[in-house]
Amino acid sequence: MTSNTKGRSGAPRSQRQLRVGEEIRHAMSEVLRRASFNDPHLEGVIVTISEVRVSPDLKNATAFIVPLGGGDMTEVARAFNKANGFFRKELGQMLRLRSCPRISFEPDVSFDEAAKINSILHRETVQQDLGPRDEPESVESPNGHNETGD
Repeated sequence: MTSNTKGRSGAPRSQRQLRVGEEIRHAMSEVLRRASFNDPHLEGVIVTISEVRVSPDLKNATAFIVPLGGGDMTEVARAFNKANGFFRKELGQMLRLRSCPRISFEPDVSFDEAAKINSILHRETVQQDLGPRDEPESVESPNGHNETGD
C-alpha cells in the first residue's frame, strides 16, 4: 500500500480524509467482488485497490489500482475511469456520506518504484560504496568494564 499520509500539497491529510478513504476502499472492494463489467479490458481482470486518497473537501477521490496477475495497468485504469459513474452510484448507496466523491482511478506504481529502488540498492557498485559493515568499537567505561559504543 502507498500509505503516504501527506497530500500533494505536502500538508498532512486529516483523520477524516484517511478514514473516508479507507471506507471508500472497503466499499469499492465489495462492489468489485459482486459486479461484472462489459468491457474487454476488464474481462477476467482481478484488481486490488491499494489506497484511496480523498481531497480535503471530500468531493474528489483517487483510487490506486493494481491488476493482479499482470495486465496493462493503464488500460485497466482507463476502463475503470469510464465506469466511474457506476462506482459513484454504487458507493453512494453504500456509504454514509452527505455526498459521494467523484472517483478517478490511477495505476499504483509504488510497488514498481519500490522494486526499482531495491534493485539499485543491491547493485555491486552501490554495495562497494556502502563498504563493509564494521562492528561497533569496544569502549572502556570509567569503572574498567568494556562497553560497546553505539
